[in-house]
Amino acid sequence: MAIKTRRPTGIVPWPLILLEGGEKSGKSWACAELSASEKVGQTYWLDLNEGAADEYGAIPGARYLVIEHDGTWAAILNQVSEVREEARRAADAGEPPVVLVIDSMTAEWDLLKDWAGNRAKGSTSNQKRLRADPSAEVQVSMNLWNDATARHRRLMTMLMTFPGIVVVTARGKEVASLDQSGRPVEGSKDYKVEGHKNLAFDASVWVRLSREHAPIVVGARSVHAGIRPGVDKPVPAPQFTLEWLVFDALKCNPVEAQVRALTTTKAGAESPDGEDLSAKAGELLALAEDASSEVELRRVWDQIRPALDGQEISAGEADRVAARIKALGAQLAAGTEAAA
Repeated sequence: MAIKTRRPTGIVPWPLILLEGGEKSGKSWACAELSASEKVGQTYWLDLNEGAADEYGAIPGARYLVIEHDGTWAAILNQVSEVREEARRAADAGEPPVVLVIDSMTAEWDLLKDWAGNRAKGSTSNQKRLRADPSAEVQVSMNLWNDATARHRRLMTMLMTFPGIVVVTARGKEVASLDQSGRPVEGSKDYKVEGHKNLAFDASVWVRLSREHAPIVVGARSVHAGIRPGVDKPVPAPQFTLEWLVFDALKCNPVEAQVRALTTTKAGAESPDGEDLSAKAGELLALAEDASSEVELRRVWDQIRPALDGQEISAGEADRVAARIKALGAQLAAGTEAAA
Protein backbone atom coordinates (compact mmCIF):
# COMPACT_ATOMS: atom_id res chain seq x y z
CA MET A 1 0.00 0.00 0.00
CA ALA A 2 1.43 3.40 -1.03
CA ILE A 3 2.28 6.06 1.55
CA LYS A 4 -0.49 8.66 1.62
CA THR A 5 0.64 12.14 2.66
CA ARG A 6 -0.02 15.86 2.29
CA ARG A 7 1.83 19.02 3.21
CA PRO A 8 0.71 20.94 6.35
CA THR A 9 -1.23 24.09 5.57
CA GLY A 10 0.20 26.26 8.35
CA ILE A 11 -3.24 27.85 8.70
CA VAL A 12 -4.48 28.84 12.17
CA PRO A 13 -7.59 26.73 12.90
CA TRP A 14 -10.74 27.91 14.62
CA PRO A 15 -10.02 27.96 18.37
CA LEU A 16 -11.63 25.94 21.14
CA ILE A 17 -11.01 28.11 24.21
CA LEU A 18 -11.20 26.86 27.78
CA LEU A 19 -11.94 29.72 30.16
CA GLU A 20 -11.68 28.52 33.76
CA GLY A 21 -11.35 29.97 37.21
CA GLY A 22 -12.89 30.42 40.60
CA GLU A 23 -16.31 31.73 41.37
CA LYS A 24 -17.18 35.26 40.19
CA SER A 25 -13.89 35.63 38.31
CA GLY A 26 -15.43 36.99 35.09
CA LYS A 27 -15.72 33.90 32.90
CA SER A 28 -19.28 34.50 31.75
CA TRP A 29 -18.70 38.25 31.45
CA ALA A 30 -15.80 37.68 29.05
CA CYS A 31 -18.03 35.48 26.88
CA ALA A 32 -20.78 38.10 26.72
CA GLU A 33 -18.17 40.78 25.97
CA LEU A 34 -16.92 38.80 22.94
CA SER A 35 -20.39 38.82 21.41
CA ALA A 36 -20.14 42.64 21.17
CA SER A 37 -17.10 42.44 18.91
CA GLU A 38 -17.54 43.58 15.31
CA LYS A 39 -15.17 40.79 14.28
CA VAL A 40 -17.63 37.99 15.14
CA GLY A 41 -21.03 37.08 13.79
CA GLN A 42 -23.93 35.63 15.74
CA THR A 43 -23.09 34.28 19.18
CA TYR A 44 -25.11 31.39 20.66
CA TRP A 45 -25.08 30.84 24.42
CA LEU A 46 -25.73 27.38 25.89
CA ASP A 47 -26.32 27.83 29.62
CA LEU A 48 -25.85 24.71 31.75
CA ASN A 49 -26.67 25.26 35.42
CA GLU A 50 -25.10 28.73 35.55
CA GLY A 51 -28.02 31.09 34.92
CA ALA A 52 -25.93 34.07 33.80
CA ALA A 53 -27.12 34.30 30.20
CA ASP A 54 -30.12 36.58 30.67
CA GLU A 55 -28.54 39.12 33.01
CA TYR A 56 -25.34 39.52 30.99
CA GLY A 57 -27.39 40.44 27.96
CA ALA A 58 -27.41 43.96 29.49
CA ILE A 59 -23.65 44.35 28.96
CA PRO A 60 -23.19 47.22 26.46
CA GLY A 61 -23.02 45.85 22.92
CA ALA A 62 -23.76 42.24 23.87
CA ARG A 63 -25.68 40.53 21.08
CA TYR A 64 -25.97 36.83 21.72
CA LEU A 65 -28.90 34.44 21.56
CA VAL A 66 -29.70 32.09 24.43
CA ILE A 67 -30.18 28.48 23.37
CA GLU A 68 -33.26 26.89 24.89
CA HIS A 69 -33.19 23.25 25.96
CA ASP A 70 -34.90 20.96 28.48
CA GLY A 71 -31.74 19.86 30.30
CA THR A 72 -31.53 16.39 28.73
CA TRP A 73 -28.40 15.16 26.99
CA ALA A 74 -30.27 14.57 23.74
CA ALA A 75 -31.59 18.15 23.67
CA ILE A 76 -28.18 19.63 24.48
CA LEU A 77 -26.38 17.60 21.82
CA ASN A 78 -29.07 18.38 19.24
CA GLN A 79 -28.78 22.12 19.82
CA VAL A 80 -24.98 22.03 19.56
CA SER A 81 -25.36 20.15 16.27
CA GLU A 82 -27.79 22.75 14.95
CA VAL A 83 -25.46 25.63 15.85
CA ARG A 84 -22.58 23.76 14.23
CA GLU A 85 -24.54 23.54 10.98
CA GLU A 86 -25.34 27.26 11.14
CA ALA A 87 -21.64 27.99 11.71
CA ARG A 88 -20.75 25.95 8.65
CA ARG A 89 -23.30 27.85 6.57
CA ALA A 90 -21.92 31.20 7.76
CA ALA A 91 -18.33 30.16 7.04
CA ASP A 92 -19.23 28.93 3.54
CA ALA A 93 -21.02 32.24 2.87
CA GLY A 94 -17.99 34.27 3.97
CA GLU A 95 -19.84 35.81 6.92
CA PRO A 96 -18.15 36.71 10.25
CA PRO A 97 -17.54 33.62 12.40
CA VAL A 98 -20.30 32.15 14.54
CA VAL A 99 -19.44 31.89 18.24
CA LEU A 100 -20.70 29.10 20.51
CA VAL A 101 -20.46 29.60 24.27
CA ILE A 102 -21.03 26.67 26.65
CA ASP A 103 -21.32 27.83 30.24
CA SER A 104 -20.24 25.50 31.79
CA MET A 105 -18.46 22.23 31.02
CA THR A 106 -18.32 21.55 34.76
CA ALA A 107 -22.11 21.14 34.66
CA GLU A 108 -21.83 19.02 31.50
CA TRP A 109 -19.62 16.46 33.22
CA ASP A 110 -21.77 16.58 36.38
CA LEU A 111 -24.76 15.67 34.17
CA LEU A 112 -22.91 12.68 32.73
CA LYS A 113 -21.73 11.54 36.17
CA ASP A 114 -25.32 11.65 37.40
CA TRP A 115 -26.40 9.65 34.34
CA ALA A 116 -23.82 6.97 35.12
CA GLY A 117 -24.94 6.90 38.76
CA ASN A 118 -28.62 6.60 37.84
CA ARG A 119 -27.86 3.68 35.52
CA ALA A 120 -25.77 2.00 38.21
CA LYS A 121 -28.71 2.04 40.62
CA GLY A 122 -30.52 -0.40 38.32
CA SER A 123 -27.81 -3.06 38.36
CA THR A 124 -28.51 -6.34 40.16
CA SER A 125 -25.66 -5.89 42.63
CA ASN A 126 -26.61 -2.31 43.54
CA GLN A 127 -30.31 -3.18 43.81
CA LYS A 128 -29.42 -5.91 46.30
CA ARG A 129 -27.17 -3.53 48.22
CA LEU A 130 -29.85 -0.82 48.37
CA ARG A 131 -32.52 -3.27 49.55
CA ALA A 132 -30.30 -4.15 52.47
CA ASP A 133 -29.37 -0.53 53.14
CA PRO A 134 -31.17 2.33 51.34
CA SER A 135 -28.26 4.62 52.26
CA ALA A 136 -25.59 2.29 50.87
CA GLU A 137 -23.06 3.65 48.38
CA VAL A 138 -23.97 2.97 44.75
CA GLN A 139 -20.98 1.51 42.93
CA VAL A 140 -20.59 2.72 39.35
CA SER A 141 -18.82 0.10 37.25
CA MET A 142 -16.12 0.98 34.74
CA ASN A 143 -18.30 0.17 31.73
CA LEU A 144 -20.77 2.87 32.83
CA TRP A 145 -17.95 5.39 33.27
CA ASN A 146 -16.80 4.45 29.78
CA ASP A 147 -20.30 5.16 28.44
CA ALA A 148 -20.29 8.60 30.10
CA THR A 149 -16.87 9.33 28.64
CA ALA A 150 -18.09 8.25 25.19
CA ARG A 151 -20.93 10.78 25.39
CA HIS A 152 -18.50 13.49 26.46
CA ARG A 153 -16.13 12.53 23.63
CA ARG A 154 -18.90 12.86 21.07
CA LEU A 155 -19.64 16.41 22.23
CA MET A 156 -15.96 17.35 22.33
CA THR A 157 -15.42 16.05 18.80
CA MET A 158 -18.23 18.35 17.63
CA LEU A 159 -16.60 21.29 19.42
CA MET A 160 -13.08 20.48 18.19
CA THR A 161 -14.32 20.46 14.59
CA PHE A 162 -16.61 23.48 14.94
CA PRO A 163 -16.33 25.84 11.93
CA GLY A 164 -16.20 28.93 14.10
CA ILE A 165 -15.16 30.05 17.58
CA VAL A 166 -16.01 27.95 20.64
CA VAL A 167 -15.61 29.19 24.21
CA VAL A 168 -16.29 26.78 27.07
CA THR A 169 -16.13 27.69 30.74
CA ALA A 170 -15.29 25.54 33.74
CA ARG A 171 -14.82 26.01 37.44
CA GLY A 172 -11.27 25.82 38.77
CA LYS A 173 -9.90 25.89 42.29
CA GLU A 174 -7.11 24.79 44.58
CA VAL A 175 -7.66 21.46 46.31
CA ALA A 176 -5.67 19.50 48.87
CA SER A 177 -2.87 17.42 47.38
CA LEU A 178 -3.26 13.67 47.84
CA ASP A 179 -0.57 11.04 48.29
CA GLN A 180 -0.57 7.66 46.52
CA SER A 181 -2.94 6.29 49.15
CA GLY A 182 -5.46 9.07 48.60
CA ARG A 183 -4.68 10.84 51.88
CA PRO A 184 -4.34 14.66 52.01
CA VAL A 185 -0.77 15.98 52.08
CA GLU A 186 -0.51 18.59 54.83
CA GLY A 187 0.40 22.06 53.59
CA SER A 188 0.27 21.10 49.92
CA LYS A 189 -2.24 22.25 47.30
CA ASP A 190 -2.98 21.29 43.70
CA TYR A 191 -5.04 23.22 41.18
CA LYS A 192 -7.97 21.38 39.64
CA VAL A 193 -10.19 22.23 36.68
CA GLU A 194 -13.61 20.78 37.48
CA GLY A 195 -14.83 18.79 34.50
CA HIS A 196 -13.77 15.78 32.48
CA LYS A 197 -10.08 15.06 33.04
CA ASN A 198 -9.23 15.60 29.34
CA LEU A 199 -11.00 18.95 29.00
CA ALA A 200 -7.79 21.02 29.06
CA PHE A 201 -6.09 18.60 26.66
CA ASP A 202 -8.84 19.01 24.08
CA ALA A 203 -8.93 22.81 24.23
CA SER A 204 -6.58 24.61 21.86
CA VAL A 205 -6.21 27.51 24.33
CA TRP A 206 -6.41 27.40 28.12
CA VAL A 207 -7.00 30.63 30.07
CA ARG A 208 -7.32 31.01 33.83
CA LEU A 209 -9.27 33.90 35.37
CA SER A 210 -9.04 35.00 38.99
CA ARG A 211 -10.33 37.69 41.30
CA GLU A 212 -6.80 38.19 42.67
CA HIS A 213 -4.58 38.47 39.58
CA ALA A 214 -4.68 39.30 35.87
CA PRO A 215 -5.92 36.62 33.45
CA ILE A 216 -3.27 34.01 32.66
CA VAL A 217 -2.80 32.17 29.38
CA VAL A 218 -1.87 28.78 30.85
CA GLY A 219 -1.23 27.18 27.49
CA ALA A 220 -1.95 27.54 23.80
CA ARG A 221 -1.50 25.32 20.78
CA SER A 222 -0.17 28.13 18.62
CA VAL A 223 2.79 29.11 16.46
CA HIS A 224 2.18 32.77 17.24
CA ALA A 225 1.45 32.83 20.99
CA GLY A 226 5.12 32.35 21.92
CA ILE A 227 4.59 30.11 24.96
CA ARG A 228 7.19 27.34 25.23
CA PRO A 229 5.98 24.47 27.44
CA GLY A 230 8.45 23.67 30.19
CA VAL A 231 10.42 26.85 29.46
CA ASP A 232 8.05 29.81 29.76
CA LYS A 233 5.78 30.36 32.70
CA PRO A 234 2.06 30.98 32.08
CA VAL A 235 1.69 34.48 30.66
CA PRO A 236 -0.31 37.13 32.56
CA ALA A 237 -2.49 39.15 30.19
CA PRO A 238 -3.78 42.31 31.89
CA GLN A 239 -5.16 43.49 28.52
CA PHE A 240 -7.10 40.25 28.14
CA THR A 241 -10.31 40.04 26.19
CA LEU A 242 -11.44 37.08 24.11
CA GLU A 243 -11.33 39.30 21.02
CA TRP A 244 -7.66 40.08 21.71
CA LEU A 245 -6.90 36.40 22.33
CA VAL A 246 -8.52 35.09 19.14
CA PHE A 247 -7.55 37.73 16.62
CA ASP A 248 -4.36 39.31 18.00
CA ALA A 249 -2.59 36.69 20.11
CA LEU A 250 -3.59 33.60 18.08
CA LYS A 251 -3.80 35.55 14.80
CA CYS A 252 -6.91 33.67 13.70
CA ASN A 253 -7.92 35.00 10.28
CA PRO A 254 -11.62 34.36 9.57
CA VAL A 255 -10.98 34.54 5.83
CA GLU A 256 -8.70 31.49 5.81
CA ALA A 257 -9.33 29.75 9.16
CA GLN A 258 -10.31 26.09 9.00
CA VAL A 259 -11.54 23.43 11.37
CA ARG A 260 -8.99 21.16 12.97
CA ALA A 261 -7.96 18.31 10.69
CA LEU A 262 -9.19 15.71 13.16
CA THR A 263 -9.56 12.14 11.93
CA THR A 264 -11.36 10.17 14.62
CA THR A 265 -10.09 6.66 15.23
CA LYS A 266 -12.43 3.74 14.55
CA ALA A 267 -12.03 0.94 17.06
CA GLY A 268 -13.94 -1.82 15.26
CA ALA A 269 -14.77 -5.14 16.91
CA GLU A 270 -12.45 -7.60 15.19
CA SER A 271 -10.45 -10.16 17.13
CA PRO A 272 -6.84 -9.20 17.96
CA ASP A 273 -4.50 -10.01 15.10
CA GLY A 274 -7.37 -11.71 13.28
CA GLU A 275 -7.48 -14.51 15.85
CA ASP A 276 -10.67 -16.58 15.83
CA LEU A 277 -11.97 -17.51 19.25
CA SER A 278 -13.93 -20.59 20.15
CA ALA A 279 -17.58 -20.04 21.00
CA LYS A 280 -16.93 -20.69 24.70
CA ALA A 281 -13.97 -18.29 24.88
CA GLY A 282 -16.05 -15.60 23.20
CA GLU A 283 -18.86 -16.24 25.68
CA LEU A 284 -16.53 -15.93 28.68
CA LEU A 285 -15.02 -12.71 27.35
CA ALA A 286 -18.47 -11.27 26.77
CA LEU A 287 -19.53 -12.17 30.31
CA ALA A 288 -16.39 -10.56 31.68
CA GLU A 289 -16.98 -7.34 29.70
CA ASP A 290 -20.57 -7.17 31.00
CA ALA A 291 -19.57 -7.74 34.63
CA SER A 292 -20.35 -4.79 36.87
CA SER A 293 -18.65 -6.02 40.06
CA GLU A 294 -15.71 -8.08 41.24
CA VAL A 295 -18.14 -10.79 42.34
CA GLU A 296 -19.43 -11.18 38.79
CA LEU A 297 -15.87 -11.25 37.45
CA ARG A 298 -15.04 -14.02 39.94
CA ARG A 299 -17.93 -16.09 38.59
CA VAL A 300 -16.49 -15.83 35.08
CA TRP A 301 -13.01 -16.66 36.40
CA ASP A 302 -14.32 -19.83 38.02
CA GLN A 303 -15.58 -21.03 34.61
CA ILE A 304 -12.14 -20.95 32.97
CA ARG A 305 -10.74 -24.19 34.44
CA PRO A 306 -13.85 -26.32 33.73
CA ALA A 307 -13.96 -25.00 30.16
CA LEU A 308 -10.27 -25.79 29.68
CA ASP A 309 -10.58 -29.28 31.19
CA GLY A 310 -13.59 -29.94 28.96
CA GLN A 311 -11.57 -28.82 25.91
CA GLU A 312 -14.10 -26.08 25.16
CA ILE A 313 -11.26 -23.54 25.11
CA SER A 314 -7.53 -23.78 24.40
CA ALA A 315 -4.76 -22.98 26.85
CA GLY A 316 -4.06 -19.76 24.94
CA GLU A 317 -7.71 -18.74 25.14
CA ALA A 318 -7.74 -19.51 28.88
CA ASP A 319 -4.74 -17.24 29.38
CA ARG A 320 -6.37 -14.50 27.31
CA VAL A 321 -9.65 -14.65 29.24
CA ALA A 322 -7.78 -14.66 32.56
CA ALA A 323 -5.69 -11.64 31.54
CA ARG A 324 -8.77 -9.73 30.47
CA ILE A 325 -10.56 -10.47 33.75
CA LYS A 326 -7.54 -9.18 35.69
CA ALA A 327 -7.51 -5.99 33.62
CA LEU A 328 -11.24 -5.46 34.11
CA GLY A 329 -10.87 -6.05 37.83
CA ALA A 330 -8.24 -3.32 37.99
CA GLN A 331 -10.53 -0.97 36.05
CA LEU A 332 -13.41 -1.65 38.42
CA ALA A 333 -11.19 -0.87 41.40
CA ALA A 334 -9.95 2.34 39.75
CA GLY A 335 -13.50 3.37 38.89
CA THR A 336 -14.61 2.91 42.48
CA GLU A 337 -11.72 5.10 43.68
CA ALA A 338 -12.48 7.78 41.04
CA ALA A 339 -16.14 7.91 42.06
CA ALA A 340 -15.13 8.33 45.68
